Amino acid sequence: MPVTEQQLVQTLEIVKEEEIAAPIHVVFEEILAQLGPLNETPEGVSLAMKLEAWPGGRWFRDLGDGAGHWWGSVQAIKPPSLIEVSGPLFLSYPSNSNVQYRLKEENGVTQLKFTHRAVGWLPTEMSEGAKTGWSFMLEQIRKRSLARG
Repeated sequence: MPVTEQQLVQTLEIVKEEEIAAPIHVVFEEILAQLGPLNETPEGVSLAMKLEAWPGGRWFRDLGDGAGHWWGSVQAIKPPSLIEVSGPLFLSYPSNSNVQYRLKEENGVTQLKFTHRAVGWLPTEMSEGAKTGWSFMLEQIRKRSLARG
């Protein structure tokens, strides 16, 4: 079914701020794990990803036998305070996203600011799915950080 203009948004912005009672290096490590091998959907389906955690590194889903989906490239990384990825992410539409995790620690509590901004051809239902998916991922990061912190 073709997507009509009425079903599209042209921009997306999701901003979430969290306080996690764990050291910054623990939260950063959990972000990398969530973006990598621990990635899954809210329904519990594994989306084990590969993240090459250096500038220009790829973030992709490796399905084996040369198949997969490139989600983006690491635009900036400053352990343990920043990771930024740009690319199409989970979209197979003409669009581009920028995702940022910014962290700072005060008194043993890590403040995490998450931002996902996208422009392009974005189906409306994708916008709602992205909000649900990122909320789930952030909750997983929080739970594992607290367990370690």
